[in-house]
Amino acid sequence: MSSWSRRRRTMLRNDDDDDDDGRASTTMLTEIATGWHVLKVERYSKINGLGVARRMKSCPFVVGGHTWCIAYFPDRRSHRGHRRLHLFRPPSRRSSCRHRKRCRQGQSCCDARFMERKEFESCYVKDDEFCIRCDVTVLSAAAAPPLDLRRQLGDLLAGGDGADVTLDVGGESFRAHKNVLAARSPVFMAEFFGGPHKEQVAGRVSIHGIEPSVFKALLHFIYTDSLPDIDGGDMTAMAQHLLVAADRYGIQRLKSICEYLLRTFVDRSAVVTTLVLAERHGCHQLKEACFKVMKSSANYKELVSGEDFQYLASTCPSLVQELEAA
Repeated sequence: MSSWSRRRRTMLRNDDDDDDDGRASTTMLTEIATGWHVLKVERYSKINGLGVARRMKSCPFVVGGHTWCIAYFPDRRSHRGHRRLHLFRPPSRRSSCRHRKRCRQGQSCCDARFMERKEFESCYVKDDEFCIRCDVTVLSAAAAPPLDLRRQLGDLLAGGDGADVTLDVGGESFRAHKNVLAARSPVFMAEFFGGPHKEQVAGRVSIHGIEPSVFKALLHFIYTDSLPDIDGGDMTAMAQHLLVAADRYGIQRLKSICEYLLRTFVDRSAVVTTLVLAERHGCHQLKEACFKVMKSSANYKELVSGEDFQYLASTCPSLVQELEAA
């Protein structure tokens, strides 16, 4: 008899921890242990007739931290005369089996295998003996420790340790790290590391056309890949501004999240401004959602005659034509 085993680890994802874009995932560490054992039975012709309760049992072997045995029952057969084999876990005081109701001494906790006697003897019995090899695979999974990267990078931003650039935005200053900004935004990458004198890039940069609160939220996403807490009343406005900022700095994931939020919460009060935003920044699904809200409005005639619609006609006349044709 002989046995051998090996282990390897794989990473799985399950739906546990919420992400900000509506998806959920948890990293699971799964250990796979494999091994095999050989049961050799000699004097085959002599053991027939021992009785249905008698068996030939292998020595115990360990795979995946569990002890296993192979059992061959010479005279225990099905109604068609099949030979019967079992793989089972012998009972132990140190461990318990989830099949404990069936794991009594001499009983199987795994499904039995059958083979007709004629086929078995003609194919596998040689010189009045045979060998049975049993391959065992044991899977065990446990949740890996929670990811710390978001928290650690968020702490890096908040503490400012190692910051090498100051961003001046609307009278406020933000300390940040060029490498982090460049890794997350192709625009920052080009600004800090794409020019012919990249080693002389200034340590202070002025940014125009964006509110400090919006830029702060943008930085939070760059470092943590998540949105900061936003008050319910300001969510639509912040999502609109962040969408513009995300498009400006080429942060596609943030842009998609903002589009999703606006599609989910768009209503009549902000539908026109949201529609113009969608058109200017290439958000086709958001544009369709705005069309749907406008066409389904009970006060559609009032809507198209109001100031918002006049603004739409003056800024994006093509949208008016699309809306009328929709």
